[in-house]
This record gives sequence, C-alpha cells and structure tokens, in this order.
Amino acid sequence: MTINVRGYATHSPTDDLAPYRFERRIARSDDVVIEILYCGVCHSDIHSARNDWGHARYPLVPGHEIIGRVTGIGSNVTRFKTGDHVGVGCMVDSCQHCTACDQGLEQYCEEGSTFTYNSVDRHDHMPTFGGYSDKIVVSDKFVLKVPDGLDMAGAAPLLCAGITSWSPLQHWQIGPGSKVAVIGLGGLGHMAIKLAKPLGAHVTLFTRSPGKEEDARRLGADRIVLSTDNGQMAAVRGLFDLIIDTVPYVHDLNPYLPTLSLDGTLVLVGYLGDLTPVLNTVPLVMGRKSVAGSLIGGIAETQELLDFCGKHKITSDIEVIKIQDINAAYERMLNSDVKYRFVIDLASLAD
Repeated sequence: MTINVRGYATHSPTDDLAPYRFERRIARSDDVVIEILYCGVCHSDIHSARNDWGHARYPLVPGHEIIGRVTGIGSNVTRFKTGDHVGVGCMVDSCQHCTACDQGLEQYCEEGSTFTYNSVDRHDHMPTFGGYSDKIVVSDKFVLKVPDGLDMAGAAPLLCAGITSWSPLQHWQIGPGSKVAVIGLGGLGHMAIKLAKPLGAHVTLFTRSPGKEEDARRLGADRIVLSTDNGQMAAVRGLFDLIIDTVPYVHDLNPYLPTLSLDGTLVLVGYLGDLTPVLNTVPLVMGRKSVAGSLIGGIAETQELLDFCGKHKITSDIEVIKIQDINAAYERMLNSDVKYRFVIDLASLAD
C-alpha cells in the first residue's frame, strides 16, 4: 500500500515545474506522516531542478524547508502526536552509526545522508521527493518540533537557511563580544544577521550594493562595509573572529582575508565548486587564519536553533506564494528579486 500525493515536479533540466502525482510509502513503525502546510524555496532547489551539480534524478520534486501538521504516526513513535506542528529540513535519514552520526552530525554521515529530495531511501531504495507536495512521510528521528508561537510560514526557511547560518555560529562559539561579519544580504545572509545579533555578537555586513544599509540595520547589523571601497575595507582590517560567506557563486575571497583577526575564520556556506582567482595564503599564514566550509546542521543542532528562534521570536523575512507561481519565483530568485525567501503555501495545490 502507498499514499497518493500531489506535488510539482520537473522532468528535465530545461522543463518548468508542473503538477505531478506520485506515491509515498505508508508509515513504517518509526515514521511520522505530515500534511505539508508551507515549504520554503531555496537556491539549492533551482540548482537541483536544473542539474547544475550534475546528479539530478528525474522526475524531481524539490523542497527541503518543510513545515506541516502531523496526521499519523507509526506504532513505535512516542515524540509526536496527531496535530503537532513539525518541521523537516534537508535530510530524512542517515546511517546513524558512523562517527559523524554518533556526534549528531548526520549531515556529514560517512555513508551519505539521505536527503529530503533527489536522493534514494536507504531501506526501500525508492527515490525521495521533497516538500513541493501535500504530504510527506519521514522517520521520527528526522522530524523537528516547531515551538508554539512561531509564524509557520516564516519558520520554514529556518530548516535550511537558518540552520546553515546557525551551525557555524555554534561551531566557532560565537557569543557576547564576538565580532562577526556576513558577506551577502540574501536568504542566508539575512538569517545570519538575525541569529548572530541575539547571541551577543557585534555584526557587520559586507555588501557590494550601497542601498542595503537601511535593511541591514533593521535586521540587526551594527555596521555596513562596502566591499568595493578600499578605505572602508582597510578600516576593518584584523577585526573579525568569524566571517560567514553566503555568496552562492564564484567570487574573490582575497579582499576579505585581511579583515580576519588572529585565528579568525572565513566559512563558506553558500557556494560549492572551484574558487577563482587563486587564494593568497599570506594573510592565512601570517595570522593563523582559516578558510573553512560548513553544511547545514545536525538534527539536534537544528532543534536547538528552532528552540532559540522560538525564545527570541525569530523567523525569516518571506514572501508567500502559490505553487502555481513557482517558475516565476525561480527567475525572481536568480535576479535577487525577493526579500528574503519565498515560501509556498501548499493549500494552493487545491486551486
């Protein structure tokens, strides 16, 4: 037996997303069945749909920022009950026994995480389909509790954009007195600012666009630095403990490295691929500085993020759309024409 599901899928790198009916498994003993209410739209969805990374499996149903309501549970599930508001992020399973999984770092699973879409279920070997749909079935270990009082639509991007920003803030132990800079004011960047500020950090935005100062300050930035202005860049030399680089395309890291403090780190969270131009190692060697990368976060860490956001009433700045507008939303995202995240209202599937 299976569950009939309505969603939107693409069937090739050049096809638009369009209505698609498919089937999900019935609940295993440890599964949670979820009615999807909202799903955020991530740059990864576009990259996957258009096969930019070269491993797309079609038909492909994107979506890994899922907020929904529990409609059923397996016989062994005790953490959730019907009616609970829950979230599902970028992963729906992992091996759960490797060194990374034992540390709660399922995103770095040595056998490979099972991603919410464009992956293969490690038990029944069926393709996984994402949140651009009306229902999903997920192992209870990968389902998250959404705190009461959070706006459900605004909470959806916390499951990817939020945790992608939160994990490096935690790993590099950002707290009161820390100096953090964020490169880029988009879906990831605006979340990084919103999260770093209540941790007690002094937050700076690096931007190439002079018109973003007002919005950056509204989000919590203490300082805005125009990265194309040599004088402004010189004024922050040696300042930052952590720079979170959210830029999703090839760009030059060299101008930012001198702004790191002794033992400071620039962490890449937005771009996958080769970097150009060549990285100048002199600032790294002379100041024991680092360039690192970070991928989303583990399940326990994601729950910590949601609880923190519940306490501080933090959600993403969003524009809610109907599923029928998803192709236009992709084009707008590519043109940076959204502040700062699209979220699909899945009730529109009934339209």
